[in-house]
Amino acid sequence: MTRCYVIAEAGVNHNGQLNLAQALVDAAADAGADAVKFQTFRADALALDSAPKAAYQDCQIGAETSQHAMLKALELPEDWHAALQARAQARGIDFLSTAFDFASLGFLETLDLPFYKVPSGELTNAPLLWRFARTGRPLVVSTGMATLSEVEQALAVIAHARAHACEPHAMVEVWQAWADARGQADGVTLLHCTSLYPTPVAEANLAAMGTLAAAFGLPVGYSDHTQGITVPLAAVALGARVIEKHLTTDRSLPGPDHAASLEPAEFAAMVHAIRDVCAAMGQAAKVPQPGEWDTRRAARQRLVAARDIPAGAVLTREDLTTARAAQGRVAANLWDMIGQTTTRPHARGDGIGP
Repeated sequence: MTRCYVIAEAGVNHNGQLNLAQALVDAAADAGADAVKFQTFRADALALDSAPKAAYQDCQIGAETSQHAMLKALELPEDWHAALQARAQARGIDFLSTAFDFASLGFLETLDLPFYKVPSGELTNAPLLWRFARTGRPLVVSTGMATLSEVEQALAVIAHARAHACEPHAMVEVWQAWADARGQADGVTLLHCTSLYPTPVAEANLAAMGTLAAAFGLPVGYSDHTQGITVPLAAVALGARVIEKHLTTDRSLPGPDHAASLEPAEFAAMVHAIRDVCAAMGQAAKVPQPGEWDTRRAARQRLVAARDIPAGAVLTREDLTTARAAQGRVAANLWDMIGQTTTRPHARGDGIGP
């Protein structure tokens, strides 16, 4: 593991203001993120007027505002996308956006994004997930709120879409495709996630990331909604190849996601720490590191004479000891030398052997 891909989730933290969206792109680049990501949706296609809000949204927005009205105010206009993408590219980072409906996904296909992020809420939306997979692009699939069986079903849908040009007529065709693919879905990274904003540390459940990796043999990452940077750093140490974290210019701004976001300086600190953790992970082989060889020469004990020993003597345990020395066999050879005959005399402290 040499690098973790860090996504600055701007999401809906632009609050419907282009200048704020542009500031989020700049903040992501300044922080050292690999990508900045927004959310592309049409409120009329995403939620009915009767759709409830989550409790955290009521807390941040107010119970009197419907989910549809909240989303309508947070739409990212299509004509902003190209400008934001150009700004991100000029700053040397990827531009991404998550689609929440068919029309929005079709629009994003015109922007030539490097991959698509499937949000947790759409994991069980099999028709939209199928359409994501038919793009042929790599997918980063978030698994918040999901059971392991729901994740497998999503992967089966993706496997079907990768292999068939037409939608299935029934779920049995999806499972047949999963069997034909031998339980493999190409080009997918799974993100463990807890869909609470903010997420209490006790509900981060990072161990589930390893469960996903073991169950499906896919790269894994973590979409974080905890406050602070401790939990995403732990995720990187546990093998996360992707980290997604909300970014805001000001956590006190109104909106559903600002409270679970990092401000620019905090985000930069997280990215710096992630790079350090990745560097510290190294490789699986347990071997001396390049800088250890000099210490090894100085710190390892060698086999030396415990007393003066004449030539031709048969070595006994009392003749031998260990010490840090310039010469002599490694200390582990002590027992093998007992009973050997010396070919030359040794003064006390001389190295024994080549």
